[in-house]
Amino acid sequence: MGVDKLIPCSVKLSQVIQKSGCDVLCVIDRQIPKELVEQFNDFRSYDKAFDTTVSCFKSSKLNMPVVYSPLPELTDYHDVRCYQNAAAKSLERAIKGGFKAPLLLVPESDKFAYASLCTVLGALSELYVPIQYREDVPDKSQRISNLSVMIPSPKAEEILKEALLLESGRFVARDIGVGDPERMAPPRIEEYVTKIFKNLKVNVISDLDTITKEYPLFAAVNRAANQIERHRGRIIFSFPTRRSSDLKTLMLVGKGVTYDTGGADIKAGGIMAGMCRDKCGAAAVAGFLQIVNEKKPADIHVIAALCLVRNSVGEDCYVSDEIITSRAGVRVRVGNTDAEGRMCMADALCRMKELAVSENLPDPHLFTIATLTGHAALAAGSGYSIVIDNSVAHCTGHARKLQEIGQLFGDPFEVSMLRQDDFDFNAGKVIGEDVVQCNNVGSSRTPRGHQVPAAFLIQATGLNKHGLDSPKPLKYTHLDIAASAGELPALPTAAP
Repeated sequence: MGVDKLIPCSVKLSQVIQKSGCDVLCVIDRQIPKELVEQFNDFRSYDKAFDTTVSCFKSSKLNMPVVYSPLPELTDYHDVRCYQNAAAKSLERAIKGGFKAPLLLVPESDKFAYASLCTVLGALSELYVPIQYREDVPDKSQRISNLSVMIPSPKAEEILKEALLLESGRFVARDIGVGDPERMAPPRIEEYVTKIFKNLKVNVISDLDTITKEYPLFAAVNRAANQIERHRGRIIFSFPTRRSSDLKTLMLVGKGVTYDTGGADIKAGGIMAGMCRDKCGAAAVAGFLQIVNEKKPADIHVIAALCLVRNSVGEDCYVSDEIITSRAGVRVRVGNTDAEGRMCMADALCRMKELAVSENLPDPHLFTIATLTGHAALAAGSGYSIVIDNSVAHCTGHARKLQEIGQLFGDPFEVSMLRQDDFDFNAGKVIGEDVVQCNNVGSSRTPRGHQVPAAFLIQATGLNKHGLDSPKPLKYTHLDIAASAGELPALPTAAP
């Protein structure tokens, strides 16, 4: 779907404040118009909090209201997210003030190369309206009517175009992520995705016999939900046509657990609330596909899988102690039904591995993206994704490169390492089982609780046979976005 249809209001560049046609000016830095210098200094003379809190006042010289959302005093440890946050707060205050046509002054920065782009993205993020609210109350589908931005750069048009492109992907990711367990149940995500990606080759796997035979670990998670037609699982693959110009293949598998009850190991004590967000890995993959579909990079081939399933509890739910043979022929003993994310992704990841081996794809790199563990939130802290490379990807320096790029764009990653301990943890304990899916305590109480699932995904898919010394080494990276995807009541962040 075109970018313009996924942006919640009209967005344009402005050159002159007085002729912008806007009803409020949003300032987020101390690089202010000359007309405001005297008034700003006057406020500072008697208000010591002026440069630390959001304020709204009338400028007589500009004859318009002004929202000032100051940046903090920047230290060596701040990153470009301070620009995103300030821009979002300025739009939030303007909307609360009843304004409908803000003009955002986008500052330049010597410290952060992409401050202008990130500022615009921060403002756009504040304009998102959840899909169900848009559908149920159409009159509230826009928070403002239009947004103008003034970017003091010869590349202003390019910056705005890039911001709108990225936001269109984040819009798709938020829509899928924010939907409640019914609005974004697997069949309805299928409807949404196929509408968005009309021109992409999409293969939807919904037939139960096919799922049971070819994706047995996914089928186990899907068993209870499959009893209810509107909750039945889907695996959605996108297979764009290969081109002779392709130099690299990205193979993305996203966890799309539309609701996670924990299954038979049910989430008790009130911690089930918010588990509609357990689909944000698949949402991130869908958002990435939107950007690729619009940008059409000439040298990158992207294959994606959305693993959409509800981890329901009922008479046919899978239970701990079951032994299930994965697509790769690995005998998996279930240790905890609340570790369903690794189960629902493993067989799709195995299929990606098979394609990488058999189709002679150029420079394949496999990824899993998932809100996988509470341990990730504990280890990294709120707002940070975790990246874990296998041995092959690690030797290319991939995780550190991703971390460096994320730092530039306000999408921060922490890097974790896989160790032999993580593989040993999953080793089968008795004759007849190859690996154990999980222990029976929460990841946040398990040492190396976010690394162990990555090792399991390597073991359950046969990727451990494609290490550095194999005839066909394969790069694989696991992204745990449990800490960065956004928890209720906040809206999804659309990270990474």
